[in-house]
Amino acid sequence: MLQESPDGSSKHRHFLEIPATKLYLVRTRDVFLFQCYTGIRYSDLENLRKCDVHDKYIEITTIKTVDSLRIELNTHSRAILKKYAPFEFPNGKALPVVSNQKMNTYLHELCKLAGFDEPIRITYYRGNERFDEIKPKYKVIGPHTGRRSFICNALGMGVSPQVVMKWTGHSDYKAMKPYIDVADEIKAEP
Repeated sequence: MLQESPDGSSKHRHFLEIPATKLYLVRTRDVFLFQCYTGIRYSDLENLRKCDVHDKYIEITTIKTVDSLRIELNTHSRAILKKYAPFEFPNGKALPVVSNQKMNTYLHELCKLAGFDEPIRITYYRGNERFDEIKPKYKVIGPHTGRRSFICNALGMGVSPQVVMKWTGHSDYKAMKPYIDVADEIKAEP
């Protein structure tokens, strides 16, 4: 996590000690936070190259929808890119992105280490049959959680749905509606 100092400089402020033997969790945290700060899909993050990174924005053509997006960078997302700029990754990647399966596994490990273990009910349907499962929270956090967090936080801060849709590449209001509902609930809380 980054915190801005009164003099305008940024410094890292760690809330969780990650063991030195598990540096892959530091990289996982940084990649996940980059998703939280930009709203980028995992597939596009995996495809992000250094040539797509500019001073104040990244420019990508999405894998899922083939839309061209220009995503503005904030202080935090720029700091993450800067941290990894000196390193060479395969195929000119901008960040140390691992496979989706490994990212999932590492996020679960990271979130378990952080103590995200409260029980969560997962309800789903197969046909008309309802299924309920109880899992620890760290088991339900995955790469897409960063994108959802970005969207809900942006809407919760009052950014218009149209602007968020532009940033995230959502093409219709229907896809944004569940996020708007969550943001409205958050705003209504005291």
